[in-house]
Amino acid sequence: MAKITVIGTGYVGLVSGACLADFGNTVVCVDVDHRKIDMLNAGQIPIYEPGLDAVVHRNVKDSRLSFTTDADTAIKNSEAVFIAVGTPPADDGSADLKYVLDAAEDIARAMTSYLVIVDKSTVPVGTARLVHSHIAKALSSYNKTVPFDVVSNPEFLREGSAVQDFMHPDRVVLGTESERALSLMKDVYRALYLNETPFIETNLETAEMIKYAANAFLSVKITFINEIANLCEKVGANVLDVARAMGKDGRISPKFLHPGPGYGGSCFPKDTKALADIGKKYGSPLSVVEATIQANERQKKKMVEKIESAVGNLQGATIAILGLAFKPNTDDMREAPALTIIEGLVKKGAKCRLYDPVAMKEAQGRLQSYSDSIEYCSNEYEAMTGSDALVLLTEWNQFRDMDLAKIKQLLKKPIFIDLRNIYRRSAVESAGFSYYAVGQEM
Repeated sequence: MAKITVIGTGYVGLVSGACLADFGNTVVCVDVDHRKIDMLNAGQIPIYEPGLDAVVHRNVKDSRLSFTTDADTAIKNSEAVFIAVGTPPADDGSADLKYVLDAAEDIARAMTSYLVIVDKSTVPVGTARLVHSHIAKALSSYNKTVPFDVVSNPEFLREGSAVQDFMHPDRVVLGTESERALSLMKDVYRALYLNETPFIETNLETAEMIKYAANAFLSVKITFINEIANLCEKVGANVLDVARAMGKDGRISPKFLHPGPGYGGSCFPKDTKALADIGKKYGSPLSVVEATIQANERQKKKMVEKIESAVGNLQGATIAILGLAFKPNTDDMREAPALTIIEGLVKKGAKCRLYDPVAMKEAQGRLQSYSDSIEYCSNEYEAMTGSDALVLLTEWNQFRDMDLAKIKQLLKKPIFIDLRNIYRRSAVESAGFSYYAVGQEM
């Protein structure tokens, strides 16, 4: 087993560090944020991810996992350093590599013996070679001659099921041109080799492209079924039946054929924009991806129109919104459809009563500029009380079987807008509601 440093204790870094420790490696997670490190050393988890707390606590207890702000000491005692810092989108959609290169600088300053540097962050094609060049130049400036290799090892973690995804991945991608580095990485992931997990061994550029291509394809698939849903509403078809029939085709599969208000989160919006930017830079435009980005933003705004069509004039109306995170089992609201939809409703004069099981604190920060038109509620039924309509925006399990009779009593008007298609139209309408969904015949 290997001695590993993970730079960054955000979503990818903390999950990766904890799970790598669970594989038997000795892992030190490093961050410049003293507050986060203090929380982790106090046994507190700074992000919401089901099951992560148990993995962290187990490996801290067994002395395989620790947390520090002392990057130099951690790096000096490691065989591999994973870079798992943020790569936020720049104004033009490209990935900002500032934090990646800062990490590379820290590594060069501290390293004293052969080291494998692993790009775990999602980065543009060519970043591994850029990191290699950056470290080589930094070493030269320090008058140091230390051998090293760079590996591209992209993550494929779904928020809400990241621990399961890391422990039981569909595949592990290792991009490197060094047999020595590849041997170490196989040692790092020995537990997965024993489980016969598929490993893709390739070059640096291919590994980097795999991550972007996978996320872009899934984004296209989501957007495709959303646009089919919009057409279904126009022609009188039912998108649920369309998606089910499509999914029976083995070439298509039923995954990601769930129409809704558009995709969000930390990956799909950022990665599609970055991939489109890469295509432009290399003179090979990705028109399908570019169209997907535009269509996804339209889909979010279209949901505001759907709500207005159901409710009527939104000036002075009160709308109950259930679910704020971009998906269940996370508090992540980055690029969440809720942000666009709530903004659109407020600008049309509506008041919003909001509830989400875990994303309320995150929402208060992101929706601060609309605070005069927003009320945060303690549960789903409080949000409905006195509202003119109910909008179900994130498909948390606790929203899947609500008391329809109670809802009807609490709402001023029996308007149920299900943007995730989780209720049966017949059941809702038989309870006396006007029911509106995505891609179903009105």
